Amino acid sequence: MHPRLPWILLLIALPLWLAASYGLRYGLMEDPHWVGTCVAEAGRWECQLRSNLGWLIHFRALGWAALVTSVLAFFVRGRVGNALAVLALLFGLPALALYNASLAVFAVVIAGLRLVRAKPQK
Repeated sequence: MHPRLPWILLLIALPLWLAASYGLRYGLMEDPHWVGTCVAEAGRWECQLRSNLGWLIHFRALGWAALVTSVLAFFVRGRVGNALAVLALLFGLPALALYNASLAVFAVVIAGLRLVRAKPQK
């Protein structure tokens, strides 16, 4: 396997993940169709998803998860640290799109710094 393949896949997957997050924001959370539908039929699974996502946004769960994971990733060495940084990006990008930008911006920067940090010289 080519050594840069994981990086290439990550650079393809992250913009797709961000686009999906914005699709969720504008397609489900802000769409007037779903606002009216969920007022009339709150038991639909789409409305339950919208409600639970609203609670995650209200408590800033994605932003806090991204921030905690990125800080942990910054101090953990090796592949585990890289995996935690990718996980922080997977939490942080939806948090940026879903109204938690104040926490997520720091998490994404810290996780990005962790991923590009040079390996220590022996």
